[in-house]
Amino acid sequence: MKIKLLYIFILSIFLFGCSSSNDENDFSDDTSEEISEEEIEAPEEQIPSLSDEELLDNVQQQTFKYFWDFAATNSGLAKERSNDSNIITTGGSGFGLASFPAAVERGWISKTEAIQRLDKILTYLENVSTYHGAFAHWYRDDTGATQPFSANDDGGDIVETAFLIQGLLINRSYFAEETEIKNRITELWEAVEWDWYTQGENVIYWHWSPNFEFEKNLQVKGWNESLMVYILAAASPTHPVDAEVYHQGWASNGSIQTGRSYYGNSLPMGPELGGPLFFAHYSFIGLDPRNLSDQYADYWQQNVSHSLINYEYVVSNPNNYEGYSENSWGLTASTGYDGYSAHSPTNDKGIIAPTAAISSFPYTPEESMRAMRYFYEDLGDDLWGDYGFYDAFSEEVGWFADGYLAIDQGPIIAMIENYRTGLLWELFMQDEEIKAGLDKLDFNY
Repeated sequence: MKIKLLYIFILSIFLFGCSSSNDENDFSDDTSEEISEEEIEAPEEQIPSLSDEELLDNVQQQTFKYFWDFAATNSGLAKERSNDSNIITTGGSGFGLASFPAAVERGWISKTEAIQRLDKILTYLENVSTYHGAFAHWYRDDTGATQPFSANDDGGDIVETAFLIQGLLINRSYFAEETEIKNRITELWEAVEWDWYTQGENVIYWHWSPNFEFEKNLQVKGWNESLMVYILAAASPTHPVDAEVYHQGWASNGSIQTGRSYYGNSLPMGPELGGPLFFAHYSFIGLDPRNLSDQYADYWQQNVSHSLINYEYVVSNPNNYEGYSENSWGLTASTGYDGYSAHSPTNDKGIIAPTAAISSFPYTPEESMRAMRYFYEDLGDDLWGDYGFYDAFSEEVGWFADGYLAIDQGPIIAMIENYRTGLLWELFMQDEEIKAGLDKLDFNY
């Protein structure tokens, strides 16, 4: 406004001076053009757009705060949801833990701070109830008591345990010279009785409870998010499973292969149209898919195809949902306007979760960058908060989540880092026990 008034003042002096001159320089005749206030107003200064690297930095660091600044008070572990301060999640904590090395390398926290937080976390994990070495899905931060996850599920959850151990082993590799931390992680890792969860069969069962035993009766077989369970079970130095548990259980004697194709992308495994995108994220926070293959699939092709199919489906938008586009895509498990659901092309409610596209950066860098820019620059404060992007949104119904989920925030940090440097992949894959497990299952890597 001050600039505008200054321009008007200068113009007034100029016009006044001209009006007192002779007729040859008279600008007040009929041919003169009146200069409006709008024409002399200074243009507004534009806020410069972040570069790709700056935006990646910002999203990673802001999201990491969920696991650092917002960590549960007593345990130092991740809260399941941002609106529940007392329920902590083991799997989601494993995703956050996996990013501690990236946080140190990028200067968000110091190495000393990371070790101090690890000490606090390990102390808590060493003192909670475990179930043949496996951790429960949820614990209470204040008491350390197991929090039942669902009916007949108040004991060990081998899938959530695998995600927690994945994160701990990444830290064991990174902090290898910190003998105490390394040994304490090793004790937790070696205590997990992967073989117990087979019930003597050639398959791993998801749950065991001292009250309900194996009553949940849910086999871990796929294709889904749980490949990490079988990698760790084969790699265990104390309670390993035989290779046949992987081949007959997880891979169902080869029927895990489906050989489908969508939008010109060959999909070796998985449900119709690929399923929710977290299948391509959770086990691959540590497991490097770039050169990974076995007799069932090339896992790089699997995850790239899955991501592109999810992208192409949203762009094609068969349900004509408002907001779906090449800049706004990603269907996965998240909160929604009607509750939590595993959103996918076959369970499409018009709900986009930022973690879906952003955690797919290694597989779809261009498509993921466009989405991240749209989420950050176009949707702005509706979607961006103290701990990064809120969990999900639907432009179709005008709904935006106002909170966060640990299992969605964690992969954002980790998979961006794997896209940028491959750090977490390198730390996990250099573990000699993991290599032995992959060899046992006849993986190429």
